[in-house]
Amino acid sequence: MFEFPKNIDSLISQAEEEHLYFKLIEQTNKDFALANEAIDIPLDVFPLHFKERVHEKILKLIQFKFAEYLNLLYIIDVSEEQIKKLDGSDLIQLAEQVTFLILKREWQKVWFRNKY
Repeated sequence: MFEFPKNIDSLISQAEEEHLYFKLIEQTNKDFALANEAIDIPLDVFPLHFKERVHEKILKLIQFKFAEYLNLLYIIDVSEEQIKKLDGSDLIQLAEQVTFLILKREWQKVWFRNKY
């Protein structure tokens, strides 16, 4: 049975173990582009930088382009219920949690597409 990772680091490790890390980056780039918020992460990016680039982008969207942020969540299909559970009092921490939810959803798409 497939178990979803509990944090970003284990998610990226799982993607690497299953040789789907590049697909995860491609899916992330594709969905950000669909939301007109291109992120253009190179496929050879180190996992730490991948995580940081997504986190920075999310933080900027929350701070300066909230409507676009909501549109991105809609396009990626992040659970509204999960977003509502997050504590928004610390923006950096919020962006980190949202980054995990986004990457988790992207990982679901990549994983299912690969398996079925």
